[in-house]
Amino acid sequence: MLDPNELYDVIDSPPDLGQPVLIQALTGFVDAGNATRLAREHLRTSLESRLIASFDADQLIDYRSRRPTMVFVEDHWAEYAEPRLELHQLTDDSGTPFLMLSGPEPDVQWERFTAAVINLIDRLEVRLTVGLNSIPMAVPHTRPTGVTAHATRSELITGYEPWLQRVEVPGSAGHLLEYRLGERGRDAMGFAVHVPHYVAQAEYPAAAELLLSSVSRATGLLLPSDELRSAAERVRTDIDRQVEQTDEAGALVHALEEQYDAFTRGRGDNSLLARPAGPLPTADELGAELERFLAEQSRPGEQPGA
Repeated sequence: MLDPNELYDVIDSPPDLGQPVLIQALTGFVDAGNATRLAREHLRTSLESRLIASFDADQLIDYRSRRPTMVFVEDHWAEYAEPRLELHQLTDDSGTPFLMLSGPEPDVQWERFTAAVINLIDRLEVRLTVGLNSIPMAVPHTRPTGVTAHATRSELITGYEPWLQRVEVPGSAGHLLEYRLGERGRDAMGFAVHVPHYVAQAEYPAAAELLLSSVSRATGLLLPSDELRSAAERVRTDIDRQVEQTDEAGALVHALEEQYDAFTRGRGDNSLLARPAGPLPTADELGAELERFLAEQSRPGEQPGA
């Protein structure tokens, strides 16, 4: 394998961070409701931040598969949305430093990229890595948003119950990182929020808020979420208004509510932290739903959230 350290440049060596948490917020895989993107952008704009390391996108991104956007104004090219895959140091509301890996998921060299990130984790003495994700589910927006937790040690997710025994889904660089860390005996975990499938292509800030509150609960970091909560209330009002305008949409939401309520009654679990929001899909159904969502995300000429 080529030297993984050649994939990144250290921009600013931080002082002793005291075994920080690393939040992994890569996008490009399944990001229903744009929850991961919303969460990471909220942290970057709300908290003090500085760049620690930058990865070489030319070695990791397939530009023809995910073409960066450019802006043409009258007679010249005015802007280029350069892909940036970076590691930042942020400080939470209590003054505790933590790290965040953000940017597009690499298209190639997953093993080399994962080795490079693990080298940085070792170098910066990271104690816990937490991945963010969101998946489309047949659940109603009128019920509490559910979340699935996973980890390299079961003790890291005490209070969360498994909602599937076994499922085969498309892999991601972020999930491979968690897997490789587990092989090394390092602590890593992740959260995947359940986004109503009928709003999966739009922005759904309620899911981003739940991601950040789940990270806070698991790590002790004090992460801001008030703006996301306010945005979630506005989006909820807008969705309710749209649902009321068509009988078909109303019937769909009502059917999902009945399924959700029947499942939670049958399960007899009062923990909102642990229970999945909705009826359990089969492994084949979940895999097919993720494949469909990925296909819709990659249709030529189609903008996210259209």
